[in-house]
Amino acid sequence: MFQMFKDWFWLERFWLPPTIKWSDLEDHDGLVFVKPSHLYMTIPYAFGLIIIRHFFEKFIASPLAKTIGIKEEIRKKITPNTVLEHFFKHSTRKPSQTDIYGLAKKCNLTERQVERWFRSRRNQDRPCRMKKFQEACWRFTFYLMITIAGIAFLYDKPWVYDLWEVWNGYPRQPLLPSQYWYYILEMSFYWSLLFSLGSDIKRKDFLAHVIHHLAAVSLMSFSWCANYIRSGTLVMILHDVADIWLESAKMFSYAGWKQTCNTLFFIFSIIFFISRLIIFPFWILYCTLILPLQYLEPFFSCIFLNLQLMVLQVLNLYWGYFILKMLKRCIFTKLGAGS
Repeated sequence: MFQMFKDWFWLERFWLPPTIKWSDLEDHDGLVFVKPSHLYMTIPYAFGLIIIRHFFEKFIASPLAKTIGIKEEIRKKITPNTVLEHFFKHSTRKPSQTDIYGLAKKCNLTERQVERWFRSRRNQDRPCRMKKFQEACWRFTFYLMITIAGIAFLYDKPWVYDLWEVWNGYPRQPLLPSQYWYYILEMSFYWSLLFSLGSDIKRKDFLAHVIHHLAAVSLMSFSWCANYIRSGTLVMILHDVADIWLESAKMFSYAGWKQTCNTLFFIFSIIFFISRLIIFPFWILYCTLILPLQYLEPFFSCIFLNLQLMVLQVLNLYWGYFILKMLKRCIFTKLGAGS
C-alpha cells in the first residue's frame, strides 16, 4: 500500500515537464542534481539550530540585553490557590464582578484579595522583555548571516540579473554547493521555528506565523524536489532582507530606545514594501507565471508552485496592512507630540 502511494506521489507528470524523466536528473559527469532525500538533513539541522539558539540566548543575547539596559524582571510569587487557579485556566483570566464575589465567598477571601490574585497571576504569564529580546536577537542574527551568505552566493549568478536564465535549461540544472547550503540552512531554520513555537512567546498573530512557517517549509521543499532552485533562491533573499530590520527594531523597542526603534521600523517598512509588494509580485511572480510559457507547456508542478507563491503574497499583503496601521499610528503620535 505504502509503495503504491509512493509510486503515485512521485509520478513524473506531477513534478516534471512533459518528456522529462527522473533518470534525466541523475548525477553524471561530476554534475550533482537535487534529490528529495537531501531534505532529510533539515530535521537534525533544525534541532542543531535549537541547541545553538539556546547557548546564543544565554551567552550572547542575555549579556547584550543587560548592556543596553534590559534587566531581569523579578516577579512576586502568588499564594497558591487551587480554586482560583482552576478558574483562571478553565474559565477566564479576567473574571467579572459577579465571578469575583462568588470566588471570594468560596475561598473565604475578600473581593480585593481575589482581584489582586488574578492581577498577579496574569502578570506571571506575561512575557518578560528579556525573553522577547532574546528571541528577536536570535532571529536578527540568523537573518543577517543568511542574507549576507545569500548575497555572497548569488551576486555572480546570471539569473539574478536576467530572469530568463531562471528557466534556461530547466529542469536539467545542476545543483551548486552554495545553493545546497543556502536552501538547507534556510529550511532548517523554519523547521526550528515551528518546533519551538510551544516554548516561544505566543503573539497576537500566532496563527499567521504558523501558516507562514508551514507555507515557507512547504514551498521550499516543493521547489527543491521539482528543481526550482534558481527562483527559490530569489524568493528567499527577497524575504530575508527586510526581516533583519524588523528584528533589530524589536530589539531596540524592548530596550526602550524609541527613536532608534522608530527609525529602524521606517527602514524596515520601506524595504518590505519594495521587496515584497513591488519586486516580488512584479518581477518574481512574473518570472514564475509568464516566462515559463516561453520555454515549456504548462504542467502540474509549475501551476502548484505559483499557487504557493500567491499564498505567500497574500500573507505579505496581510502583514503590509498591519505595517501601514503601525506607521499611521506612529506618524500621528509624532504629530500629536509635536503640537
